[in-house]
Amino acid sequence: MSDQTQTLLDAALLHVPFDGWSDDTLKAAASDAGIVLATARASFPRGGVDLALAYHRRGDALMAAQLAAQDLSHLRFRDRIALAVRTRIEAAEDRELVRRGTTLFALPPYAPDGARAIWGTADLIWTTLGDTSTDYNWYTKRATLAAVYSSTVLYWLGDDSPNAQATWNFLDRRIDGVMQFERVKGAVEKNPLLRAALAGPRAVMSCLKAPARAPRTDLPGYVSPPPTQQG
Repeated sequence: MSDQTQTLLDAALLHVPFDGWSDDTLKAAASDAGIVLATARASFPRGGVDLALAYHRRGDALMAAQLAAQDLSHLRFRDRIALAVRTRIEAAEDRELVRRGTTLFALPPYAPDGARAIWGTADLIWTTLGDTSTDYNWYTKRATLAAVYSSTVLYWLGDDSPNAQATWNFLDRRIDGVMQFERVKGAVEKNPLLRAALAGPRAVMSCLKAPARAPRTDLPGYVSPPPTQQG
């Protein structure tokens, strides 16, 4: 995110509680930041929607940085996931900003954007925690975590307990439920009769592969490929 984009987003946050993630907010942010509106629109072509997505990505980046700075080796894996979700939620500066975003992405035209944003958060958590799955588990892990994350955010928005303790208790219960499912799945894998009964679905699921990730071009040692010859 460029410095100008960061400046616009910072200026927008002051207006979101009043005008939501809207075009009016973008206009006000551009005015406050002394940036020509046409230039602001170049950074956020869809106005408030792109502002809201930039705010979400900023929270993701803050979470990843905080997790990377900690030694999590002493934690059980379920506790690492709980910490990651809590860290991501706490990265939000203000509940009203999140509440306004939730309202925006509940609208049918923007629901796909909201779903992609939540999936991206779940993917980033698993990737940051070192997930190396490449089969259908890549999808099930992220789908399950996306459900846990989104339900916890909704609970947090209405939580008035001290230090949001009720939210973190809710998160623990949700993760415990996921872990119970994983134990059942593991038991099925070890049972030859159940494995045989599920051979068909397992064959279909085995065709699912994790999407290939684009190579990072900002790392030392990267050499760009030669241009394709035209002719």
